[in-house]
Formats: sequence, C-alpha cells, structure tokens
Amino acid sequence: MSTPPIVTTVKARTGGSVALKAGDHVSVVNVHGGQVVDSWAFPTSGEDPYEYMSMEHSRIHHYRLMFRPGDALVTNRLREILTFVADTSPGVHDTQCPACCDRSYRLYYETTDYHANCSDNLRAVMKANGRELAHVPTPWNLFMHTVVEDNAVFKDYPSKAEPGAAVTLRAEIDCLFAVSACPQDIIAINGDDAVPRDIELHHFPAA
Repeated sequence: MSTPPIVTTVKARTGGSVALKAGDHVSVVNVHGGQVVDSWAFPTSGEDPYEYMSMEHSRIHHYRLMFRPGDALVTNRLREILTFVADTSPGVHDTQCPACCDRSYRLYYETTDYHANCSDNLRAVMKANGRELAHVPTPWNLFMHTVVEDNAVFKDYPSKAEPGAAVTLRAEIDCLFAVSACPQDIIAINGDDAVPRDIELHHFPAA
C-alpha cells in the first residue's frame, strides 16, 4: 500500500461505499475521533443475491464476540469476504447490535420526528449501486464501545477511538463495502459529546 489511496469522505449521519476487488485494501479512518461506523459487505458476484457479510456466522467462525487482526469475516454462506488486517484504535468493535432505524429511535428514545439512521443510510447506498435489500444485516459496528458486562448485560460507552484511528481490511472476493457514519446523537456512543462526525474510506487497489 505504498501508493496514495483513493479517498472517499463520508459525511456525518450519511452512508457511503467503495467497490472492492479481491486483494484490494480499504481503511476506515476515524478522522476526528469518537465516531461509530456501521459497516457491511456484499459480494458482487456469486449465485446468491442475498449473500452478505454475517456477524452471526463470523462470530461462530472464530467462536468469540469480537474479531482480531488476522481474522477472516465470512458471509451467511460461510465464504470469506474480508480479512481484518490492522487496527490502530483501542480495538473494541461491536458485532451484536443491529443498525439503528427510525422505529428504534421512536421506540427507545421517544423521538417524534424522523431521525436519520444507519438502516436507511445503507438502503440509500445500495439503491445508488443498483441493488435492493431484502433486509438490513447486522453491521460490524466499528469503533463502537458496546460490551457485555457480568456475562449478561449490554453496556454502552463513548467510543475511545482517537483522531486518525483506522481499521484496515482486505477483500477476499469482489464485494461492495458499505458504511454509515452513525447518526446517533441522543446517547453518547459517538464520543463523549454525542456529536456525529465525518469519516473517510481509504481505498488501496491491489493492481
């Protein structure tokens, strides 16, 4: 990755994507620090149009709740799609929480007006890429400091990612890598101040 990357800025509260070929690398860069990034990957070739990177299958693949550099992430068909190459953050990335949606804001936070959310951000990204979603898969929530305490209880903490912290991934098959700069501004997961911020995708083509 000695050549300069192709940089895509994903604005706060919105989604973005990059098309990856097998062997490409992509870094998700927490430009300002503290920002949670929901991430997904979808094969762009194969016999199953509903195949996606699966947190459920990836957890069982490694038999633990969180992934480490060197781990392969797999699809719901147990195909390796991405490899977790490197991490310059504290290393806490939630694998269990579903993407926020407008209904979750109304149900859990009693909002009355539409609230930007990761589910709709992903739908918009997929539509822009000519694909419709049957459902929103559980994302890999990069930099999200949600953990299980006392073997039973979920606990949210503000993300501890510093400015410039990055997660780097390698594509094992051709895929669309999609992200949402999470719009959550009611509870403090996006840093101590709960303010959503921009992120960047740095794409390093293999060729």
